[in-house]
Amino acid sequence: MSVLIKPLITEKSTSTTEKAGHVGFIVMKDATKPQIKKEVEKMYSVSVTGVSTMIYAGKTKSRMTKKGLFAGRKPAFKKAFVTLKEGQKIDFFQNV
Repeated sequence: MSVLIKPLITEKSTSTTEKAGHVGFIVMKDATKPQIKKEVEKMYSVSVTGVSTMIYAGKTKSRMTKKGLFAGRKPAFKKAFVTLKEGQKIDFFQNV
């Protein structure tokens, strides 16, 4: 099973990709930096020079309805930003 869950395609991550050559991914919470590096290199055929990870806590959400207050929590997730070798890039939209 892959440690990569999905690519992180937001306005902020796209601008970071264009400026600094970083690519963002949502990864499994127990994934390590060497595992992430190996998986990205294998899946996208690029050279990875660095991996930065961060774990985000799930946010608390609540909603008031006719039946009262419903409170819940979004799931926590782990983000990884991969730095690619100079001149390389990953295009997520090439098959669209």
